Amino acid sequence: MAHQQRSQGHLSQSGDTEDMAMTLAPRLAYFAGVARTEHVTRAAREMNVPQSTLSRAMVRLEQDLGVELFARRGRTVALTPAGRTFLTSVERALAEIERAAEEVRADADPTTGKVAFGFLHTMGTETVPGLIRAFRADHPRVRFALVQNYGEAMIERMRAGELDLCLTSPVPDAPDLVARRLDEQKLRLVVPADHRLATRRRVRLAEAADESFVTLEPGYGLRRITDALCAEAGFRPKVAFEGEEAETLRGLVAAGLGVALLPPPAVPRPGVAELTVTAPRAVREIGVAWMAGSVDTPPVAAFKKFLLSRKGNLLN
Repeated sequence: MAHQQRSQGHLSQSGDTEDMAMTLAPRLAYFAGVARTEHVTRAAREMNVPQSTLSRAMVRLEQDLGVELFARRGRTVALTPAGRTFLTSVERALAEIERAAEEVRADADPTTGKVAFGFLHTMGTETVPGLIRAFRADHPRVRFALVQNYGEAMIERMRAGELDLCLTSPVPDAPDLVARRLDEQKLRLVVPADHRLATRRRVRLAEAADESFVTLEPGYGLRRITDALCAEAGFRPKVAFEGEEAETLRGLVAAGLGVALLPPPAVPRPGVAELTVTAPRAVREIGVAWMAGSVDTPPVAAFKKFLLSRKGNLLN
């Protein structure tokens, strides 16, 4: 039997979807409770709401949808075909909401919660594993979602809500961020093993002014630092190759394709010589950043406090 469509005013099918969701959402759990018990009084008692409130909510829900969801039979109700169709989707939606609620509660749990942490590629071999190992000595069940990327990309992901904290260089300066300097890392001039400077231990950067450089791509923090240091030394680097990862650049240097300014490697790389730069002072600052005004979950707050406690000792 075809269900009767109500004649009262209801939501237009061409109306805004978000407006419809906001209108219907508060009544969905009430609807599911009544549909489950097929009895308004019993449903009201189980959900601890006044029966009159529940009855009005069901009438208004039907008016907004423009269809009959229930067939009334005295004190009991039965779902119409439209009601059964609606219930299937409502139960899916409520289950998804419950799943999402459980997930965010789990992520915020002080003992077993999650930290979304971004860091530079060059920090991934030793520094970050060492930091997480040290942190988990006191927080053994905290979970991490780890993202390796260059600084600007991590900051954009943080602004999008995908990261809680990021370890980056240079230390960012933006009104929507809070950043704290933690340490600095010396940069070396890396040259091929058979290069004219390879027998030296120290070098002024100006001595490499005529060399071809291999660098990270524009947008990477280390690229900006390289360009700035070369400018301070009085020259603009002649860039022969651009890459996305420091160890790839070190491999290009070993192949004789140029020189590079790089942080120390985790493991010595054959085929290159790594020289201390005496002038200008070649370092990069490492800092931690997070969104200004962000409300930390307990695990994020604990890891942030841990990182800040490593100031001056981050890279050791």
